[in-house]
This record gives sequence, structure tokens and C-alpha cells, in this order.
Amino acid sequence: MVRLTGSIFRRAGLGIVGLAGATLVGFAGAALAAEPQPWELGFQPAATPITERIHAFHDELLIIITAITIFVMALLLYVIVRFSAKRHPVPSRTSHNSMIEILWTVIPILILVTIAIPSFKLMYYMDEVPKADMTIKVTAHQWYWSYEYPDQKVGFDSNVIQDKDLKPGQKRLLDVDNPLVVPADTTIRVQITGTDVIHSWFVPSFGIQEYAIIGRLNEAWMKVLKPGTYYGECNQICGVNHAFMPIEVKVLPKDDFQKWLGDAKKKFALNEPETAPPATAEPQLAAAGN
Repeated sequence: MVRLTGSIFRRAGLGIVGLAGATLVGFAGAALAAEPQPWELGFQPAATPITERIHAFHDELLIIITAITIFVMALLLYVIVRFSAKRHPVPSRTSHNSMIEILWTVIPILILVTIAIPSFKLMYYMDEVPKADMTIKVTAHQWYWSYEYPDQKVGFDSNVIQDKDLKPGQKRLLDVDNPLVVPADTTIRVQITGTDVIHSWFVPSFGIQEYAIIGRLNEAWMKVLKPGTYYGECNQICGVNHAFMPIEVKVLPKDDFQKWLGDAKKKFALNEPETAPPATAEPQLAAAGN
């Protein structure tokens, strides 16, 4: 029995060590990832000031929740031990305690206010678009994205690369034929709309999740701090091919972005709408009597 118990504990210990190792690997992978990783725990690394604030708020909230959990657990253990049937064979008939009722009403209110104030500040920071250096319009379709650079007169569609067309190094269900390309360290206004059902433009590393709704133009903003490739997904169930409209964003240094933009203006130039010829002035009628 002793040997069996020891064996069980050793196996449990190895299992815990293995789980801890997998957890550490997940965190290590997350530190370098701009995409989902196997066994990943926690958020993807922050790439924008918005995401940095979201992560900071999450960490602060986790401290509050942990403290509440420990307090409630300790309180339950105290009640279990202090007011057990052995200690009190005759139960108390106390039904009210004014001080306790005041405390369990006021303290949760204070906790919620403590959480609400930074939450509202974060929501305002995310929603208030600062003065932008450039604008990008995102249009969602069943089931692909269209990107336009209104000021640069560039636009193109972005479709998932099918499994049969994947090249070595490309990621299944994440890489697209024409990724969105933006410059690093640039404040960008992102306008988002749709043409059919509700979609959602969601890039975890950017802290952006904005609905794409037909007839409505929603706004978000981003300022990606470091060059790299970042991935997202439509996370609003939008039909049978919902799983096949990923988001790929390539963030380039500003000089490289200008080079890409020069090529994009040739390859993806938007057709200018035809303007109607100016109306010719009708001849004035001669004055009566002439």
C-alpha cells in the first residue's frame, strides 16, 4: 500500500511538473508570438498602446479578484470550523446583524467603483480616435475583407489562402493573398463597415474588436509600435465560411511602407469615379417686347 501510494504521488508530481513545463513553454511562446500558439496561456503580446493598457488593467483586476477569492475562502473555512455542529449543538436563532448587512452592501459597491473608474477611462481611451496620420477603410463581406487607403487611392480584397495553395512557411487559415500593410509607429484611423451580415474585425495584439455592420461606419484606431506580422480573425459567427476569413497585417518601417505604397498604387489603384461634364448654361430668353 505504501509503495502504491508513493508511486501515485510520484506520478502526480511528474504530471504537475509536466503541466508547469508546458505552461512555461506556452508563456515563452506567447512572448514572441503575434499569432495563436499551441498551449498558449494568457494574452498575445501587446503591439499597441491600447493593448498595453488592456493588459495592465487585466493585471490590476486579477489582483482584486485574487484578494476577493482568498478572503471568501478564508471566511468559509472560518464559518465551517467556528460554527460547526460539534461546537454548537444548539444552533443560534440570530436572523439579522445590521453591521454585517451594511458591510456586505457597502464593500462590494466600493470594489465595483474601484473597478469601474479605470474601466471607463480605458473605454474612453480606446474609443476616442486621436489625430490620425492616415486612414484605412475595412469592408467585410461573406467571406473576405476589402481594404482601402482613401488618401492614397489604393484598395484591394484579402482572401484566405486555400490549403492546396499554401507554400512552405505559410500558416493554414491565417495567411491571406493580400495582407493589410501599414507603417509602424503611425497613428491610423480604422473605419469598419460591412456589406451583408454582421462581421467583426478582431486583431488581439492590437486590442481592436470592432463590428462590421451594413449601413454603419464604425471607427477604431491603432498605433503599432514594432514592425512584424500580426494575425486576427472575424470573431462574429457570420455564416458557413466564418472560419475562413482571417486577418493578416504586415507592419513595415516607414521607409519600407513608402516603397510598398509606390508598388501598390500601380497594382491596386482605385478607379476614380467618372465626373459628369459641366452643364452648359442655357441661353437666356430675350426680354419681352424686344
